[in-house]
Amino acid sequence: MQKPQPVALDNLLREQPLQLHQSQQKAMDAIEIHGFKSWLLDGVTGSGKTEIYLQSIEKILRYGRQALVLIPEISLTPQTEKRFRDRFNVPLVTLHSGLTDKARLEAWARAKSGDAQIILGTRSAIFTPLKDPGLIILDEEHDQSYKQQEGFRYSARDLAVIRAKQENIPIILGSATPSLESLNNCNKQRYQHLVLETRAGNASPPSWNIVDLKTETLECGIASSTLAAIRQAISQKQQVLVFLNRRGFAPTLLCHQCGWVAECRSCDARLTVHRGRGRLICHHCNYQQRTVHQCPSCQSRELIAAGEGTERSEAWLQDSFPDTPVLRVDRDSTRNKGAMQKVFDTANSGEPCILVGTQMLAKGHHFANITLVVVLDADSGLFSADFRSHERMGQLLVQVAGRSGRGSTAGKVMLQTHQPEHPLLQLLINQGYSQYAKLLLDQRQLTQLPPFNQMAIIRAESNNPNQAEMFLRAARGLAEAIAPPSPKLGYIGPLPALMEKRAGRFRFVLQLSGQRRGDLQQLLSALCPQLERLPEARQVRWSIDVDPQEL
Repeated sequence: MQKPQPVALDNLLREQPLQLHQSQQKAMDAIEIHGFKSWLLDGVTGSGKTEIYLQSIEKILRYGRQALVLIPEISLTPQTEKRFRDRFNVPLVTLHSGLTDKARLEAWARAKSGDAQIILGTRSAIFTPLKDPGLIILDEEHDQSYKQQEGFRYSARDLAVIRAKQENIPIILGSATPSLESLNNCNKQRYQHLVLETRAGNASPPSWNIVDLKTETLECGIASSTLAAIRQAISQKQQVLVFLNRRGFAPTLLCHQCGWVAECRSCDARLTVHRGRGRLICHHCNYQQRTVHQCPSCQSRELIAAGEGTERSEAWLQDSFPDTPVLRVDRDSTRNKGAMQKVFDTANSGEPCILVGTQMLAKGHHFANITLVVVLDADSGLFSADFRSHERMGQLLVQVAGRSGRGSTAGKVMLQTHQPEHPLLQLLINQGYSQYAKLLLDQRQLTQLPPFNQMAIIRAESNNPNQAEMFLRAARGLAEAIAPPSPKLGYIGPLPALMEKRAGRFRFVLQLSGQRRGDLQQLLSALCPQLERLPEARQVRWSIDVDPQEL
């Protein structure tokens, strides 16, 4: 079959493409835009993955086709949309949960009719109808946000690959820290691995500096040597990013006299102090109450806001640097329309400033003037019960470190930790994410965890913990009658979820694992109708989660 020929479109581009460096050009030459193929574009932060997206889109636009581009967060939409509108003179629509129903319908209609040639959206945009699809791009493919965790559970990343295959079009999955599943797919030659090892332009990779908290004096979670590095960067008219993945003022309110702790009445969690709003808030069920000033247990007024959150760090840094703008970027501070744009405008002005934020700051943002990144708590991912925690920790640290040194000045990362000799931290810093991921893959294979074993979880929750557990016991009995336990198919549970009580409901899980996905799918297909007929099913809320991202 003869390949279609491109059409000359004189007015397609508003600006000319950038000159590609050697590894970019090699990747660009490898990408074939006709027929289905999955490409993993594995490029260090700042290596120019977006330029490859743009030039790939240009190719398919010249054939009159449409491009569907997925990004993990709404906050990335304005910056990404601007890059695309600056480059292309074609209709573009965006799709995300922040739109009204009318705006979303109009965008769908324009995509379906072919009027919109570029469709940019978050997770649910994968379902957008297209008249003549030509390419799917999924940026930050490792990001957890692509997995729908409630209601109709699905992985937009996996659906994107399936859709590309059905449409017989290429898909590009991009990340500086690819998921272990995608790297394993490359090892199995399901995906073609394209590697960008160098940053675009003259930018050099950031240098890592470990701050041993055991030998430092701390104030509001910031070590003295870290503060000196921030002061030096500001004095040199540079910008600083301070990363702390805990929003609020402090994670705990406790009584100095009797040890009482403010806890959520509906969850197995403590209430977070939000001083600016005068509230104690549960970050799991959103229960809120006014901040208390007297201990309800012993009536003492010696209440302590213990620990650090972004709100406290922002306030302390603003006191320490009164003449420097300090901007907080988290879910609380960016609720209002235009808040994120204010952050971009301040950062892009080039004037000295300090950005304080959660992982919202680590997701693909391009801040050309940030030269120093500070990670206040590098240890939070080292000691989790979730088997994915080390993967996520490595991804988060590399992503946030990659926000530094993207301009002409070399970047620097200050990593605060109580575990400076931890082998995983040492491996990540000294040998990079690729070797770190290789070690994690070896560990997963040894322990037969995903992606080397297939996993599904049946969840059940109820106001009565016995009902949830009894439902899963019945579910396990039915499952074992269909497929008895064997080396090829195993069961664990029922067990309490990592957070057993949430939003007033007790949660339990039954884990199913199999060597082959087909065996697991066959079991679930037979099991699901039987679960629906169980008398216990009417007393609980239950669901099946294939490839779960949280336990």
